[in-house]
Amino acid sequence: MIKKIFIPYIVLIGALLASCEDQLDPLLDSTYPGEFAYGLPEGTEGILMNAYMAIPNRFDHFQENFLDVATDNAVTNAFGTGIYRASTGGINPLSNPVGNWDQAYTQFRHIHLFLDRGLGDGVIYNVADPTTDSLTRVRLKGEAFFLRAWWGFRLLQDFGGKTNDGSALGYPIVIATPSPSEERDLEGVRRNTYEECVQQVLADCDTAIAYLPVDYNGPDLIVGSINRGRASQLAAYALKSRVSIYAASPAYQPGNITQITGMGQFSITGSAEYQQKWERAAQLSQEAVDLVGAPQSLRVNLFNPNQTPAEFIWRKYFNNRNMELAHYPPYAYGNAHTGPSQNLVDAFPMQNGFPITDPRSGYDPQDPYQGRDPRLDLVVFYNGRTLNGSPIETFVGGKDSRQVNQEATRTGYYLRKWLSVRNNLLDPENPSNDNHYYALFRRTEVHLNLAEAANEAYGPVGTGPGVNQSALEIIRSIRDAAGIGNDTYVDEVAAMGQDAFRELIQNERRLELAFENHRFYDMRRWLLPLDETIRGIEITKDANDELQFSTIEVEERNFTDVRDYYQPLPYDELMKSPNMINNLGW
Repeated sequence: MIKKIFIPYIVLIGALLASCEDQLDPLLDSTYPGEFAYGLPEGTEGILMNAYMAIPNRFDHFQENFLDVATDNAVTNAFGTGIYRASTGGINPLSNPVGNWDQAYTQFRHIHLFLDRGLGDGVIYNVADPTTDSLTRVRLKGEAFFLRAWWGFRLLQDFGGKTNDGSALGYPIVIATPSPSEERDLEGVRRNTYEECVQQVLADCDTAIAYLPVDYNGPDLIVGSINRGRASQLAAYALKSRVSIYAASPAYQPGNITQITGMGQFSITGSAEYQQKWERAAQLSQEAVDLVGAPQSLRVNLFNPNQTPAEFIWRKYFNNRNMELAHYPPYAYGNAHTGPSQNLVDAFPMQNGFPITDPRSGYDPQDPYQGRDPRLDLVVFYNGRTLNGSPIETFVGGKDSRQVNQEATRTGYYLRKWLSVRNNLLDPENPSNDNHYYALFRRTEVHLNLAEAANEAYGPVGTGPGVNQSALEIIRSIRDAAGIGNDTYVDEVAAMGQDAFRELIQNERRLELAFENHRFYDMRRWLLPLDETIRGIEITKDANDELQFSTIEVEERNFTDVRDYYQPLPYDELMKSPNMINNLGW
């Protein structure tokens, strides 16, 4: 049963509502009485805008780190941060830099305040034009439901999981501001089932779709390009696709559907129910694919303020140099937080489509970056690449190595993805800024969702009701957009069957969505091994000044218990409500 109550309301509702002008500053003017301020269209819309503004505008929003540094994709040099502790197994109920419990419930509060006060006759968004007023009201209602779905999914993503008794639970669902009696009912606060939370997110998305434009284009003041970055039907369909593959994943099924048998191991105990969830995910992802269109390459200008890349479905935008300060090499005046791993580099195939372990690939371990998948150059700076007109030197003794600067990369690689390479951006005497996008949904992600779901539901080459593309066809199109035109290898893997093709799809997600904070969750929802040691590259010069490449171990991953697949609920929430059940092993 869905409860119209949740824990943070109990603490926040009285204090925050009593001083609402302060909490919403500068969106409500404290010089006006509260009820009058709620009648001001800018202030009332501003309540809802809080739920937008709380969404980070940078991929590296984990204390200037990507969540990838807590996976096999990378390590961080920011040793004093919570995300570094998390990467070495340090998450606990009292300290969790990944979870967003309080933030999500605060946004629910803003959304429900808006739904309560922002859609009635007392607020007029355009006095001069009743039609514009009505259309604005319709769009804002759709945005509110989409934002509730977004923050609900974020709670599910961080805190959904199995429990010790075999249940699969999500978060306490909230659909309205609680009454005083509900605020006092601490024993009534319980986590809804995982599936109930999924249904709530899907329902909110469907409501949003009924009120939102497909996208924002043209000069119109309500649904024109001036509003790009707000919720749209495209974003809602993409969210439905994303939540549906989480809902089908083995880590989030009750015990009658899947059983975890060890780290990296699970068994299916309810094959019919498991199959149905993947069929739902395939159908919802096909709906999204049909609307968003074909995957696009990221090999475009990602820093053009006047043209959002076609690949981005929903994005945020900012103009500064903060990411470059965090991740550039020290020689280029950066702090080198992120060191992509050799594990990740090795996962990129050659441009002919074959993995580097296949003799047909043509891979040369002493010329390891030649002829590789073009996406490798989008993701990492490796030895010999150029930044600010100067070659990257990660060989032993090079200007970008740890022998020269102890703040330099530990892995032999620097991050390239999402960083501007405008010359002298961090010039100490005359620094400048550049435009950046934070892609919250990409077309390629939706296609990867469909490939994953179609493979699980129908195998690599099969289709089903409402699904007209096979997993193989989708992966071909993604690799083609990435610059890999040879399908020989993917065709061979598809012929090996569902299990082999699942691994290929998981690797494609890893490459395409690297440093977009997906890998952390993908590994957990699929119960992949979490304890792989992070490797790097050591490059030395021989007597003839020729480069020699050897792999080194950089950092161990201390994820050795099944509980590491799930995050613990915040300690304070468990203490407040006796019927809250924590995740497995916590």
